[in-house]
Amino acid sequence: MKNLPKKLSTLLLGASLLLSANAMAQETDNSLQAVKDRGELRVAVFSDKPPFGYVDRAGKSQGYDIELAKELGKSLFGNEDKVTFVLTEAQNRINVLDANKVDITLANFTVTPARVEQVDFAEPYMKVAIGLVSPNGAPITDLSELNGKTIIVNKGTTAETYFAQHHPEVNLQKYDHNSEAFAALQDGRAVGLAHDNALLYAWANNNPNFTVSIQKIGPDDVIAPAVKKGNKELLDWVNAQILELQAQEFFHKAYDTAVKPFYGDNIDPDNIVIDASNR
Repeated sequence: MKNLPKKLSTLLLGASLLLSANAMAQETDNSLQAVKDRGELRVAVFSDKPPFGYVDRAGKSQGYDIELAKELGKSLFGNEDKVTFVLTEAQNRINVLDANKVDITLANFTVTPARVEQVDFAEPYMKVAIGLVSPNGAPITDLSELNGKTIIVNKGTTAETYFAQHHPEVNLQKYDHNSEAFAALQDGRAVGLAHDNALLYAWANNNPNFTVSIQKIGPDDVIAPAVKKGNKELLDWVNAQILELQAQEFFHKAYDTAVKPFYGDNIDPDNIVIDASNR
């Protein structure tokens, strides 16, 4: 623009900045209309938390959360392949929303007062509580047995928060990944592992040397999809979808498909699933 008249140069510069701003807005906008225009629903899920979100041997995301994500894709685009799964860890579930890397977080996200201040949660689709898994040969059956001992937790989970706030007498050994945490438990690095009981049921079912020795610690909680704070249009749409799917008993069907193979017949699905029949 060196040889252009000053006025024309200024106009061209302004137009260039406007185009750049519009392009940036399109790249970072995760409203419902932007999702439709993009032709892709980006969903944050876990890679290592079966039966809720995990990557199978073929490299595909599977699990209860994934069943819901696919159904949302079908509703929005008529095609579940329009859903892009973005793998995340527990401590990054809010960050990926704030950074506009995803439109919805479905990574087994427990609703808590602190998180409600940071994201907007939709209608819940699952019940959960904190549980504790420990070796059959040395089961922990009461929290008083943990005084001065070490348990394993994952960073960014309700288990970490609960024990830090309510049981400072318990030492916490913290891990980023579920696979690392369970490997540490199997190696005997702690007396037990605290996590969502819904996850522990599945893990203990596949690891018969361990048991969910305390099935409920603290209050009952619910799990729900989350969108970026203030994204009302997308939130309203997700809420409508959840309520419609509950009326269709979709979540019991998703349980049978994704969860029951991991749990077996010993767990009542009504203790996990939220559908129209047990809201």
